[in-house]
Amino acid sequence: MGFAERRKMLGYSQEGFAHALGVDRTTVGRWEAGRTMPQPALRSRLAHVLQVSLDELNTLIAQLACDEGPARTPSASDHHGSGDIDDMIRREFLRVIAVTGTLSSLSATDVQTLAEGVQRGASEGFTRMNSHLWQVYRLARSKSSVFPIVQDQLATLTRTLEARSETEAAGALCGAAGDLFQLAGELAFDNSRYTDAAASYTLAASASREARSYDLWACALVRHAYVSMSGKQYKEAAGVLSAAEKIAKRGDGALSTRYWVASVQAESYAGMGQLTACERALDEAEKVVDLAGFTATSGWLRFDGSRLAEGRGARYVQLGRLDLAESALTGALKQDALAEGQSFRRRGAVLTDLAAIGAKRHDPDQVVTFGREALELARASSSAYVARRLRGLRAEFGPLARDGRVAGLGAEIDALSTRQQI
Repeated sequence: MGFAERRKMLGYSQEGFAHALGVDRTTVGRWEAGRTMPQPALRSRLAHVLQVSLDELNTLIAQLACDEGPARTPSASDHHGSGDIDDMIRREFLRVIAVTGTLSSLSATDVQTLAEGVQRGASEGFTRMNSHLWQVYRLARSKSSVFPIVQDQLATLTRTLEARSETEAAGALCGAAGDLFQLAGELAFDNSRYTDAAASYTLAASASREARSYDLWACALVRHAYVSMSGKQYKEAAGVLSAAEKIAKRGDGALSTRYWVASVQAESYAGMGQLTACERALDEAEKVVDLAGFTATSGWLRFDGSRLAEGRGARYVQLGRLDLAESALTGALKQDALAEGQSFRRRGAVLTDLAAIGAKRHDPDQVVTFGREALELARASSSAYVARRLRGLRAEFGPLARDGRVAGLGAEIDALSTRQQI
């Protein structure tokens, strides 16, 4: 029995199966067509939904790898969000990266002669455009609306890099690509397309390494760790973050990269139940407030200490230290209320954590009060991230689901998730 046959035997449509896993329907389609394989972070959940053991799941996945999938004619609906164009851009970029690897064989004189004028101007133009796109992404209520522009920018950058692969400017263009692939990964991650996000972050790391941009490289690895943590693969994430920590130490000490790494390490330690290591990492992250002259941008590095309270609160929720968590999260909520340009995503996460504390305390009033406000933010922003957090809250209801108000909130969360899968 194959992967698709097992899904159908259990009564799942592709859409229903994707909803059960928290991924996009097109991701399931790509698995069954043999174009991509499920990421390791998803496999425990995948085995549970398919009602098979991990060994049986690995057999099904191995069959996918051997199948070519049905032949078909591409349609217009394949393009946006399907990943096909993303895959094409990634393959082309990897080919170009292989060409730029020949830079090291050029003499310093050759490189200086080849890299002048318009070539440097091109990399600066991409850097400015990338910065603008990060700003648009940060402010956009519907993150997916930014996707077509980023896709076009990636294609243009790859063509430009190919045309100038023999110049020193290629290094700067690789840096711009490392930046832009991180944004592409953020868009995929926000839309629960974890396989696409991981692929984009991997390319971001490769491009950043080629550009010898250590901070950019470390940030790509941090974002890759989030993919593992989305599947509760905290030990795997900790390994990636350990590499990011080493790379960040080679970066610019005036930037906050190493403190962001520490902040995310705290999340991986909390996921593994390691309170002491978590608090040590949180204390390291808080040193960002002593960083003189650093101002967070809307781009690939935004860690400036403004999220320390909500981060500490979320970690304490993971660890079951509810009083400590509530104090930190309440402070974060007040702090965000005073901030201009407040992020729906961030506020939604804090509200969901406060609702989760209510669920752990068996307090339906707290669950409904904070959960409903987070739900309204998810509706207003169309944020897949907040919706994903709400689905996690839904799983915490337990006996509280018998309360009419909590049951109503759960139904609305289910309806929100269904609409976002359409």
